[in-house]
Amino acid sequence: MKQQNVVLVDGVRSAFGRGGRGMLVATRLDETAGKVVAELMARNPKVSPHAVEDMGLGNVMGAGELVLIGANNVAHLAGLPKEVCSFDTNRQCGSSMETLQRIAAAIAVGSIDCGIAVGIERMGRSLGGGVGGPKTRITEFNKRLAKLTPIQRDMAPNHNETFSVPFPDYILDSNPITGMTQTAQNVAEVYGLSREEMDQFSVDSHRKVAEAYDKGIYKDEIIPLEVEQPVFDDQGNWVEAETGKTVVFDQDECLRRGTNMEGLGGLNPVKGIVSYGGKELMITAGNSCPTNDGVSAALLMSEDKARELGLTPLARIIGMAVGGVKPQVMGLGPIPATRKALRHAGIEAGQIDRVEFNEAFAAQVLPSCKELGISMDRVNVNGGSIAIGHPLGATGARLVSTVAHELRRSGKRYGLATQCIGVGMGISTILESMN
Repeated sequence: MKQQNVVLVDGVRSAFGRGGRGMLVATRLDETAGKVVAELMARNPKVSPHAVEDMGLGNVMGAGELVLIGANNVAHLAGLPKEVCSFDTNRQCGSSMETLQRIAAAIAVGSIDCGIAVGIERMGRSLGGGVGGPKTRITEFNKRLAKLTPIQRDMAPNHNETFSVPFPDYILDSNPITGMTQTAQNVAEVYGLSREEMDQFSVDSHRKVAEAYDKGIYKDEIIPLEVEQPVFDDQGNWVEAETGKTVVFDQDECLRRGTNMEGLGGLNPVKGIVSYGGKELMITAGNSCPTNDGVSAALLMSEDKARELGLTPLARIIGMAVGGVKPQVMGLGPIPATRKALRHAGIEAGQIDRVEFNEAFAAQVLPSCKELGISMDRVNVNGGSIAIGHPLGATGARLVSTVAHELRRSGKRYGLATQCIGVGMGISTILESMN
C-alpha cells in the first residue's frame, strides 16, 4: 500500500468562551461548529464540498445538545453533501487531535484524499449525578479501587520511557483515578517546581496572548461569529428563558490583560488537592487552564490532491504519536508521545522551531519541555491555553492549526503540537512548513 503525504490545508476555530458563564452559553455548539466548518470551506473555494470524504468529531463530555450530536449533524449543518461519512472520537482532551490523526492516517494510506477534523466542547453543562448516575458510579468505583494493593492499582501501560528524576513511591502508590489538579501537584513535587515559577509562566501566557491580539495574529484562525448574548441572573446563572441581543464574538474570554505575580500570588490552592510528600500546595486557578466552550476545525488532504487543486497548504504532517505514563503524573504524557512522533518524523527535538504545548497546567509544561530538550523560547510564542482557554475536545485541532499558522508567519520549518491527556496519556503531531 503506497503511502501518501498528508497536508494541513487550513485550520480555524471559534473564539473560546467561558464555560457556563461565557458568550457561547446561549448558542448551540452543533450549529456553531457547522458555521465554523462552513467558513473553513468558504476560505478555501478551490476545495469542492464534494471532495470531502470523511469528517471526524472530537468531543469529551457529551453534555447538553452534544449528547447525540455526531459529526454527521455538524457536516449537514455546514452544508456538506449527505454522502460525507463521519465518526466521533473521545480520547479525553486529546480528542480533536486524535480525530485529526485518524483523518491523516486514512489519507496517508490512500483510503481517502480529503477530510475534516472537528473539535467541540461545552464545559459549562455537565451530565447529571443522581443515584446510579455518572458521579455515583465514579464514587463507588473509587471506593473499590482504594481497597486494592498498589501493584493491583497500577493501571499504567508498561513502557521504556526514562525521566531525569525518580518518581517517589508515595506518589506512584496513590490512587491512579484522581483529579487532574492532583496530578499537576504530583508533577510539581516530583520536579521540585516552585509556586513562583509556575505563576510566572502563567503571567507570561496572558502577556503573550494580549500582545498577539494587539498585533492581529489570531485573526488568521478565529472565525468571528454572530451569537446571542446570554442573560445571567444576580448569581451568575444563565436565564435560558430570556433572549439577549445578537453580538459578534471574536475574542477569547479568559484572557486577562495585566495579569501579574501579585494577583496570582494571592490565589488559594485548588480545593481538594493534597501533597503526598507533605509539601506546599501549589496548583491554583491562576496557574491552571480555565474551563471553556469552543469549536475548532482543520481541513486535511493528500499532498498530490492539494497540488492538483492548485492549493498552498499550511504544512505537511510528518509525525504523529500517542504515549502513556503513570496516571498519577498524567501531565508528563507529552514526553513519550513527542519522542515517538520525533522518531516517526525522523528529526531531533532540537530541530523543532515552534511548539504549541497545551497549557493544562504550568506544572506539566515546564518539566516536559525540560525532559524533551526543547527551549522555552520556542514554546507558545503567542501564549497558550492558560490565557486562551481549553475546551477539552476542541483544543487538539486548535494546537495543530495554531502552530501551522505560526510556522507560515515566522518562516520557520518544523512545528510540534502536543498535549497531555487524562488518565495518563499524551498525543503529539509534528508539522513541516510548506513556505
